[in-house]
Amino acid sequence: MTPQPSPRDLSQALMHHPGYARVFQPGHLTFGFIAPLESYPNSPAPTLRDHMAMARKVDEAGFAAIWLRDVPFYDPTFGDVGQILDPLVYAGYLAAATRQITVGTAGIVLPLRDPLIVAKQAASVDQLLGGRFILGLATGDRPVEYPAFGLDFDNRAARFRDALAMIRAATERHWATHGSEFYGQLSGKIDLVPKPVGGHLPTLVIGYAGQSLEWIGTHTDGMISYISNPDTLPQVIDRWQAACAGNGYKPYGYGTLFDLDRDPHHPLQPGRVLRAGRNALIELWKRQQEQGVSHVALHFKPQRRHASEVIDELGEYLLPHFPSLPLPLSPPEAKKHP
Repeated sequence: MTPQPSPRDLSQALMHHPGYARVFQPGHLTFGFIAPLESYPNSPAPTLRDHMAMARKVDEAGFAAIWLRDVPFYDPTFGDVGQILDPLVYAGYLAAATRQITVGTAGIVLPLRDPLIVAKQAASVDQLLGGRFILGLATGDRPVEYPAFGLDFDNRAARFRDALAMIRAATERHWATHGSEFYGQLSGKIDLVPKPVGGHLPTLVIGYAGQSLEWIGTHTDGMISYISNPDTLPQVIDRWQAACAGNGYKPYGYGTLFDLDRDPHHPLQPGRVLRAGRNALIELWKRQQEQGVSHVALHFKPQRRHASEVIDELGEYLLPHFPSLPLPLSPPEAKKHP
C-alpha cells in the first residue's frame, strides 16, 4: 500500500493544484461569490435569469471562485433555497462555461449523501474542470431535512468524519480497502473511476461540521466559516492557526451576505449583512488580509443593486488590490481523462 502523505506534504503539494492554488496562497486574500449570481432580497428563490452569462462575467473579470450551496428542500422557516440546482450537477455545467475560475461547493451536506456517490460525482466534476474544483463539505443547518432521508440529526458529526474517510480512500487509493461504521465497505476488488486530476480532491469544511478546529486542521485542507462581528476575527484566526500548527498552510476564509452601496464613501454598517461603500470595504479587507484571512465569499441575496453592476465595480476597484492568483501548471502526476 502506498503511504499517505503527511498533512504538511499535502499542504505543499496543493500549492500546485489548479483550483486550490488560484484561491489560496499564504499571505494573500482572494474573492469569490456564492451562487446564485443575482440579488433576491425579497424572495426565497432566485430567478436564475442569465446565470450562465453571469458566471462567464465573474470568470472573465478575474475573480477567484464561484461557490455552490447544497439546499435539497425549501424550508419556509429558513427562507433561502440558494441557487436551487444540485451543486454537483451545476458544477459540471459551469465547467463548460468557464475557463479559469475555481468552482467549489459550500458545502455538500455530507451526512445526507452516500460518500461513494459524492466521491464519484466530485472526481468527475474535477476532471471536467481540469482540476479547478474544491470540495467543500458541511453537515447542514436545517434539522428538518434529516427525517426525509431517514437519518438521525444527532449523529451527523460522526457520520461526517466517517464519510470523509470513505471519500479519501476511494479517490486517493487504487483498489482501496476501507472499513466504515455508517456506510459500506471497500473490499479492494473494485476501483473508483475517475480519480481526481491531481490525485487528491482539495477538501474544505464549511462552518464547523460539528468538529473541533484541531480535527479540521489535521484532516482537511482548510475551512470557510461565517462571521457576524469582524472585530472578533483576529481571535478566531489565532485559534485556527494554533489548531493547524505543524500541518502546513491551512487557509481560513469566510462567507458573508453583502450589500455594496452606490456611494463609494459610505461607511461600514454593523450587522448580519456586510454593508458599505467600496472604500470602507477595501480598507476592511486590507486589514483582514494582514490578520490572515485567505478568502472572502460574497453572497448577493440582500444586494439592492443589480449583480452585474456590482461585479463591474468590484472588478474595477477591488481586484487591483487583491488580484486572483494565476492558474498554476498541473503537477506532473496529474492525469486528465477525455
